[in-house]
Amino acid sequence: MKALVWDSARTMTLREQREPQAAADEILLRVGHAGICGSELSGYLGHNALRVPPLIMGHEFAGEIVALGPLAPALRPDLTEGALVTVNPLWYCGDCASCAAGLNQLCRERRLLGAHRPGAFAEFVSAPAKLALRLPEGMDTRTGALTEPVGCAARIAELAGDVSEQDCLIIGAGPIGLLSLQMLRLNGAARVFIVEIDAARLAMGEALGGIPLQPRDIDAVAAVMDATDGAGVAVSVDAVGAAVTREQCVAATRASGTLVLSGLHEETSVMPVAAMIRGEIVARGAFAYTPANFAHALDLLGQGAIRLDPWIHEAPLAEGGHWFERLIEAPGNVAKVLLRP
Repeated sequence: MKALVWDSARTMTLREQREPQAAADEILLRVGHAGICGSELSGYLGHNALRVPPLIMGHEFAGEIVALGPLAPALRPDLTEGALVTVNPLWYCGDCASCAAGLNQLCRERRLLGAHRPGAFAEFVSAPAKLALRLPEGMDTRTGALTEPVGCAARIAELAGDVSEQDCLIIGAGPIGLLSLQMLRLNGAARVFIVEIDAARLAMGEALGGIPLQPRDIDAVAAVMDATDGAGVAVSVDAVGAAVTREQCVAATRASGTLVLSGLHEETSVMPVAAMIRGEIVARGAFAYTPANFAHALDLLGQGAIRLDPWIHEAPLAEGGHWFERLIEAPGNVAKVLLRP
């Protein structure tokens, strides 16, 4: 099969690879669409220890089942050859305390498809049958491949708590920021301010109902405080992960408010802890999604309640390297790139 292989920092090569086989409890998929994730961009640059070259990345995907391992039909009788599915790429043990609590993404034994094993930037990919979800009737793999990032936004919204009639702030209008904006609005937020330096992405946020703030032109925190009569927002979401954006979120969050940290741009940074203590601000990390979040994401996509169109770009697998570079340097009017094998 053809596969896009990450060989070293900023080097992707399309090459022939041995087609994977479905293990006993697995399924084999013909990949329909596979999205490029922000975490893969850092891996591509060589900044992510989770990913070690040579590697076939790709964990946001959907495709057609072409084979089932001998145990898969008993494990998942709803899965049949020809069915279109998406796959939760986070394998979990199912037996630990985190898994028992439904927080399978926090399993100490978790493994990510596309990092710990070959992913979906290829014509075929194998995956555990227990992690697959059938796409709703009429849904194509283009939409199904968005389930994973929407799942991340669903988790962020869950951790944000009750935002009904509350003002919120999101810093970063990449895919997770744009999807989180929609999730908060679906959950009844009064206003969602969105901060982004890229003009095209800021325009996306405005088109999706956010109140745009361009930090190159104004003091975004001051603008939020002014709009909220000095109180600040009930919930802030840092979808970037830089020291400055984390600090801005704290500064813009009201006393007893909630800060959700999802961006991973910088591994460590100084935080204004004294301000968090004095304001009793609750800080929550948001990592990936629970299986329930993942299933909810697929339901929302099936309802047409959340989207990244018309800012999705489809490209052949052979152009993957080009699009990694484009997303790093100047994404512009592109919210998500889906590669087609």
